Amino acid sequence: MEIQQTLKLMVHHHNRGKENNTPKLKWRKIFTLQRSPPSSKPIQTPPPEEFICPISGNLMADPVIVSSGHSFERASVQSCKDLNFTPQLSDGTTPDFSTVIPNLALKSAISKWCHASSTLLPQPPHRSLTDNLVRTLIFSSSSRKNNANELVGERMLTANPSCSSSSSSVESIATSASSSTPPAQLTAKPSFCYSSPSSSELEPTTPEAEEFISKLRSNQVFLIEESLQNLRKLTRTNEDSRITLCTQRMLSSLRGLVASKYKMVQVNAVACVVNLSLEKTNKVRIVRSGLVPPLIEALRVGSSEAQEHASGALFSLALEDDNKTAIGVLGALPPLIHALRVGTERTRHDSALALYHLSMVQSNRTKLVKIGSVPVLVGMVKSGQMTGRVLMILGNLGCGPDGRAAMLDVGMVECLVGLLAGSESVHGSIKESCVAVLYVLSHGGLRFKALAKAAGVVEALEKAEKEVGSQRAKEKARRVFEMMKGKEEEEEEDVDWEELLDSGLGSRSHNQHDGEFGGLNGTTSSSEF
Repeated sequence: MEIQQTLKLMVHHHNRGKENNTPKLKWRKIFTLQRSPPSSKPIQTPPPEEFICPISGNLMADPVIVSSGHSFERASVQSCKDLNFTPQLSDGTTPDFSTVIPNLALKSAISKWCHASSTLLPQPPHRSLTDNLVRTLIFSSSSRKNNANELVGERMLTANPSCSSSSSSVESIATSASSSTPPAQLTAKPSFCYSSPSSSELEPTTPEAEEFISKLRSNQVFLIEESLQNLRKLTRTNEDSRITLCTQRMLSSLRGLVASKYKMVQVNAVACVVNLSLEKTNKVRIVRSGLVPPLIEALRVGSSEAQEHASGALFSLALEDDNKTAIGVLGALPPLIHALRVGTERTRHDSALALYHLSMVQSNRTKLVKIGSVPVLVGMVKSGQMTGRVLMILGNLGCGPDGRAAMLDVGMVECLVGLLAGSESVHGSIKESCVAVLYVLSHGGLRFKALAKAAGVVEALEKAEKEVGSQRAKEKARRVFEMMKGKEEEEEEDVDWEELLDSGLGSRSHNQHDGEFGGLNGTTSSSEF
């Protein structure tokens, strides 16, 4: 089209006269017509690395956090689980897809970035696309293993020509190489992505924070130890520093150090997490950064000092309601129960507080019952170990029908009556806790009435009602007392109490009272323990 326009102009000017038909004028007009205006397209800003799914390589529409602390697109995780494929990330780690919870903070950060950069919000990918992508990764993994086998065989033949006549030797070597070859690493744009509440590029930072991060990422252990000690000292008392230093980059640096094999590096790193978690605004950010799994690991296998700090960190994070379910899902409950039994005094204290606040959520109460914590906790009460704190946890567990049934099965009523009718050496707060637990157990139906009648609950409550100090405890004792002594017309019915004692059906009725354990089912600060 441009050539045709040029030719027309040349003919037009030729007809007008020779004075306007000089070669210089022709080329000037050709250049003017062919020149196009400069492009005005805006430069697209690439999304932050943590917003990209490590499997699909695309901006995440529905990010989820898995048990290992990584974040992925939900559809990618589901495809990997359906196809029984576990990818290896470029840093050498492999994700754990056993549990998946929504990463709402990361989703909100992605939405804000899209709005700020005038980028369309991402849409969840179709499952067929992610399935095909995962199949491609599986095929790539198999191809790499085959190539590795061939390479090993060629090297062995080159190094020892006599082996060329024995194919079985090469095959055995190739087979062993194949078994030791790790899964294929992902080749998507990001290497890996832990959950993040916001982009590190968008976060405000300070020279002080950059200096800490630079030293924490150093290859020299003494620099890391020095930086951790200074960070621990600064965040112990300076509230402003806790807020300004709790950035995604700082938490990412601490995450690796919490899992360090160097004892003092791990201890100081976990202590820094404890200090940062003291600020309410930091609690959700820390959980979403993927620090809970390494904290749980430190509680399981760390040194005694690291276990003390790890239990304290989990307790501090559990104070935030938005964290309770996530901490339970990520597997903190069994290590906390174990630490409650065998840890140091400080570890047991903070583990009890963490379990108390985590057990305010029904999902965590169900998990605690399923892992067999009720017999362990009741056994601790009977042996006099941390009786007051353990009773508070049992009070929460008794708010659910499965918890009540488990407590009735292991003789909790008799244990509580023994404490209430015991000597005056039993502290008044412990007796108040016993009354509170009896109150939640009283919703267990006819089986509780049978057990309570056999154990002498009425007599014990009459004595306890005079000794307990708080009005709330007196009210609960009165309600249990009235339930046991009142409604005698119902008692006159022909009930086989012996058969009822042997059955577990009565405790599974009246589950509508889960929220009536007022003192234990609400948010309580640690000072109340």
